[in-house]
Amino acid sequence: MIQRRYEISDEQWEQIKGMFPPYQTGRPSKLSERTMFNAFLWIARSGAAWRDLPEERYGSWKTVYSRFCKWRDTGLLVAIFQTLQVEPDFENLSIDSTSVKAHQHSAGAKKTPQGTK
Repeated sequence: MIQRRYEISDEQWEQIKGMFPPYQTGRPSKLSERTMFNAFLWIARSGAAWRDLPEERYGSWKTVYSRFCKWRDTGLLVAIFQTLQVEPDFENLSIDSTSVKAHQHSAGAKKTPQGTK
């Protein structure tokens, strides 16, 4: 499977795929558990609202949101993230001036006394 932006890798999926509960009631979803989880990651990483979830890729935002609430309430999401954080990926960690902005006073801006402007 081709990894798209904001989606879980194949190696990460292999670690967590057995954690999802079997489907019990109602009509089964047409989307896989992996697609649902990727939808959660898309929302979390993009900062978009639930209604802005791309429907052509992830299905109805209402379905994804209800699954998110169910997994959140049962503690499944916490367990998944604890499993995935065992081996953090520091390869893609980068902190520089393009991602962390300093206040203008820390950059040596001209200091003028109060009331002289």
